[in-house]
Amino acid sequence: MPRSVLELREFVSSHAEWSTPSTGATGYIGGDALYRLMRSTQQYEVAALVRSSEKGAQVASQYPTIRLVYGDLDSAEALEEEARKADIVLRGCLMIPKPYRTIFATALADIYAFADCANADHVVGAEALTKGLAAHASDRPGYIIHTSGTGVLLFADIERQIFGEASEKIYNDWDDVSEVTSIPDFAPHRNVDKIILASGSSNVKPAIVCPPTIYGQGRGPGNQRSHQLPELSRCTLEKGHGIQVGAGKAYWTNVHVHDLSEVFVALVEAAAAGGGNASWGAEGYYFTENGEHVWGEISKAVASAAHKQGFILSDKVETHSDEEINKMCQFGTALWGANSRCRAIRARKLLGWSPKGRSIEEEIPDTVASEADLRGFVKHHAAKVTG
Repeated sequence: MPRSVLELREFVSSHAEWSTPSTGATGYIGGDALYRLMRSTQQYEVAALVRSSEKGAQVASQYPTIRLVYGDLDSAEALEEEARKADIVLRGCLMIPKPYRTIFATALADIYAFADCANADHVVGAEALTKGLAAHASDRPGYIIHTSGTGVLLFADIERQIFGEASEKIYNDWDDVSEVTSIPDFAPHRNVDKIILASGSSNVKPAIVCPPTIYGQGRGPGNQRSHQLPELSRCTLEKGHGIQVGAGKAYWTNVHVHDLSEVFVALVEAAAAGGGNASWGAEGYYFTENGEHVWGEISKAVASAAHKQGFILSDKVETHSDEEINKMCQFGTALWGANSRCRAIRARKLLGWSPKGRSIEEEIPDTVASEADLRGFVKHHAAKVTG
């Protein structure tokens, strides 16, 4: 296994903020999905795995009916037990166990939700959850919806150590799904993706949701900040100019966090209906893109927004060495310089997914302003103007 790829996967496994940006009930992806799920026309009995009383209080303040389970993804016995009771597990985001009758007119939905607030690359947690679900009877299988990420597609550029150049390779989750689910084992996320896919049986029905660059403000009870775009904005503000990796030609796809949550809800509803129209098992792989961007163009837009808002003196963009980029932001060369290109066909075809969020380009001014406020640049700038 190439050393650079090994190091990246180890980093991803311990930094959920960009692998599946801060997953869990109080995290970015999981918090927003929980917000949307709790406002679904269906009713769910939800339990959330939380690491501390502080995190528990955040969840309880917004969702007082949620049952809190204290622990983390190393709490294998607890996870296995919760998954054994679960009808649906949203791994790396939310999870849904024990029968609970909703009181809608003509149907009873047996759903109980369990929210896991740790990252989606945790092997012990994945093994415990799939083991618990395997205890289900085949006439009432358990469903697991796992959050991966299109960082899994970075492996080729990282292996070659080529950053900032365009790639023509575009994956899709429909005609080429078998290629996506058989990429090299050293790719980021791949180790846990394999555990989830291998769990497929008459007792366990897995699906993998694979988001790209996620942007927009989350609606959850905890972290509402994504990673790639805010970090690029932070570095731009701190350096006083735009930041670019290499020639700035690398592509990523992107999705608004609110649109991403619609995919989770659609899959939960499909699972609640006994699988619905969704694919599960070997073909249950869902990219969630709503367009793509070139990182060099995003760098220019971030610098322009920061300049127009008065936080930096010019809108110039400078290319930095790989070493300098990675000092600014760990693995920034991969985040903003490796290619991750895909097409989300399956969710559109089978789930009727129709993303409606504003574009990443439209989001940039607000992200820059938010980062400036978070880092104290607003106050600093005002002091300079008045002083």
